[in-house]
Amino acid sequence: MKIDILTLFPNMFSALDESMILAAKKKGLVEINIHDLRKWAYDKRGSADDRPYGGGIGMLIRVDVIDNALKEIKTKDSKVILLDAAGEKFVQKKAISLSKEKHLILICGHYEGLDHRVHEHLVDEIISVGDYVLTGGEIPAMIIADAVTRLIPGVLEEEATQKESHSEEGVLEYPQYTRPDNYNGWQVPEILKSGNHAEIEKWRKDHLKAAK
Repeated sequence: MKIDILTLFPNMFSALDESMILAAKKKGLVEINIHDLRKWAYDKRGSADDRPYGGGIGMLIRVDVIDNALKEIKTKDSKVILLDAAGEKFVQKKAISLSKEKHLILICGHYEGLDHRVHEHLVDEIISVGDYVLTGGEIPAMIIADAVTRLIPGVLEEEATQKESHSEEGVLEYPQYTRPDNYNGWQVPEILKSGNHAEIEKWRKDHLKAAK
């Protein structure tokens, strides 16, 4: 899979060179490219935003800047996604769907957002990571890149993604424990140390948590 991210703050994405995502890159399972929108600036100063028509606080990223970036990066296999608070809420079902795409382009809004013509004419989907306000779309883009990458076949063991939180709708994973089995009087449930796999599986099913 290939993921291209359009942003005004490319230095925020160093986290995508760590842990599981770095391993997936080294295996050649995912390619992630971070693009500074100033590359497609409309003036020599590298400006990518402008004041909103009708007045108001803040600046908006210009539609021509986004369009020029997409003309260079987009292919017939691309799915273009805008990260925006007004979008569809991002859930595991959506992560699974996106993990089957060949090419994702994630557009990060910032400041007061983007010219609304981006929403209307240039994207395939608009996604929100939750009902709260962030400074920009960079952190949501990292969330989506992480959630999608870990589902690409070969990144993790298949069982790791089948038996985890949200693998079934509305269900979180059961509690898990490791050594020491007794710490400050806090003990690991005896059944998990019994070696009785049928009873352990039953205990785990009984202790699945409902997602709130």
